[in-house]
Amino acid sequence: MRISLFTALAITLCYTVTPSQAAAPAAVPALVYPDSGQPLHILPLAERTLPTITAQRWATVSTKGLQLEGPAFDREGNLLLVEVLSGKIFKLGPDGSSKVLVEQNMRGSAGIAIHKDGRLFVAGLGNYRDTGNLTTYHPDGRADRQIIPPERGMLPDDIVFDSHGGLYFTDFRGGSTNPEGGVYYIAPESDKIIPVLSKMALPNGIALSPDGKVLWVTEFATGLLHRVDLEGPGRVAPFGALVAYHFSGPSPDSMRADQDGNLYVAQYGQGRVLVFNPNGIPIGQILIPGREDGHFLRSTSMALKPGTREIYLVANDGEQGRGAAVFRAVGFTSALPLFSHQAP
Repeated sequence: MRISLFTALAITLCYTVTPSQAAAPAAVPALVYPDSGQPLHILPLAERTLPTITAQRWATVSTKGLQLEGPAFDREGNLLLVEVLSGKIFKLGPDGSSKVLVEQNMRGSAGIAIHKDGRLFVAGLGNYRDTGNLTTYHPDGRADRQIIPPERGMLPDDIVFDSHGGLYFTDFRGGSTNPEGGVYYIAPESDKIIPVLSKMALPNGIALSPDGKVLWVTEFATGLLHRVDLEGPGRVAPFGALVAYHFSGPSPDSMRADQDGNLYVAQYGQGRVLVFNPNGIPIGQILIPGREDGHFLRSTSMALKPGTREIYLVANDGEQGRGAAVFRAVGFTSALPLFSHQAP
């Protein structure tokens, strides 16, 4: 059936909507922060249902946001830790009282491992570009010698002894787009540096399994946890290196293992420690109090107190006013026996 042009125009005019009849435009959907503000403390979805505890504040090291790192217990139960920017080394007694063991210097102290003879092996970042070092100190804080001098151009960051006195360390160089860092090994009573892993982007934390056959390494710039099977000191087994976990957000820092082989990894920028089983599967987490308000998100490291299940976590509040402190919690099982506590 044909409709004339006049008829079609008349029908169109009958159904034209006037401006007064038009519906009001709908509001444009908008994202809104919760009442507490920007949620920097939010947990990744996959980790929200993990068994979770909140640590207790144990000791205040400074009212300033010092970049604390590398805690380690000596045989007398004192907790030693470093401050990266000043190079200082602090010594905290069993009651939490603190004193400066090594005064300000240019070594950029970043990690501590204690030898069974009492010497402190301290990794340093130097100028954070090319003057890193590995320096030993006497128990009273007197400098002993440099195993890795600044002239080597490395940036030793975290260190761990094996049961024989050999030393693994991370070389904190590179970045996500220029993986120049690596992991190295120094045999007992030797200064020879043996490459273990290469082409890494800011390798940071390092730990060994209880039997010394698995090496764990965090990669700060890419958010990776590496699990490395060893066939001997400083030697990676065939097909032994793999990525066990991909972290969300910033950024895996230092770590420690317990006697069951569980791994405790500090999350810098998140105010918490994530715990893994020996397969690299998350099984729990420890939160720093204040993180829910955006404080103490700079959680860097922890120490497991020998002979106990106690974990001492270090964190600072940056420029937000709550200083730098040590927090305490209880882990799944006892601390891994350390080389520092073997009979001399």
